Amino acid sequence: MKYCQLGRSGLTVSRLCLGTLNFGPETSEEDSHTIMDRAHQLGLNHFDSSNVYGWKRGDGWTEQIIGRWFAQGRGRRERTVLGTKVYEPTSDWPNDGRLSARHIRQACDDSLRRLKTDYIDIYQMHHVDRNTPWDEIWEAMDVLRTQGKILYVGSSNFAGWHLAQAQDAATARSMLGLISEQSIYNLATRDIEREVIPAAQAYGIGVLAWSPLHRGMLAGVLRSEVAATRYKPEHLAKHRAQLEQYEALCDEIGAEPAQLALAWLLSRPGLTSPVIGPQSVKDLDSAVAALDIHLDDAVLTRLDEIFPGYLPAPEDYAW
Repeated sequence: MKYCQLGRSGLTVSRLCLGTLNFGPETSEEDSHTIMDRAHQLGLNHFDSSNVYGWKRGDGWTEQIIGRWFAQGRGRRERTVLGTKVYEPTSDWPNDGRLSARHIRQACDDSLRRLKTDYIDIYQMHHVDRNTPWDEIWEAMDVLRTQGKILYVGSSNFAGWHLAQAQDAATARSMLGLISEQSIYNLATRDIEREVIPAAQAYGIGVLAWSPLHRGMLAGVLRSEVAATRYKPEHLAKHRAQLEQYEALCDEIGAEPAQLALAWLLSRPGLTSPVIGPQSVKDLDSAVAALDIHLDDAVLTRLDEIFPGYLPAPEDYAW
């Protein structure tokens, strides 16, 4: 396994982050535990979750699965850099959502209970809250950190200027601020190259890429009748020409499509880790193999031709 520091923090994380979105709805608890055990065997130490994964409102199904895995002991919790999230509503009551101090406090306590741990390594804001002042948000996070319930703060789905707002507000309070931003990023969705990645690099914030395979579309979807049924015909048609070229390139260089997509992300400036979402140990082992793939300039150029990206702003749309 390869490791790096997460942003400007002293925290060391694996170059692949184990996403747990499928634990519960798609992957049984037994299989989820097996995947997490295998992840540790392979050296993955960074796991990512959310208080709403499992998609049963207020239930925290996925966090409960992780908590029961931690409860088995043998260093499972101690060897894991654990990230979870807060923002989404957990009930129909008006204060059980977003980033008010009240909800941050309650959601954190609920996550700790479900996860069967006394601290969260990286507590991530799942979305920007335009209706709560940054002073309130950072005060709530500071209280949690003082109480020892969280160690670091991260964000997810922030725009570049949200990172700037958050970081400037944290600096005014003499706080460390954000150490990570988790954004959608893959060959087919490269919008964050304009402003999010430049902002993250300027502020020393690590970037984690969710949906690195574009919801499986970059995993060889044209070769699999089963995978093709996951997409509406018009959505698949929109990308078909690119995917045909992409899968032909994979054949040419002898690489599995999913592994090539991950290897490309691992080569990107400012990118700490793709957040992978394996549904089986086989999926996990395949993803880890991407760490050994080196992409030369010719292949990177071909990928840019198939899936054009963006220059940092403002050069992307101005001079």
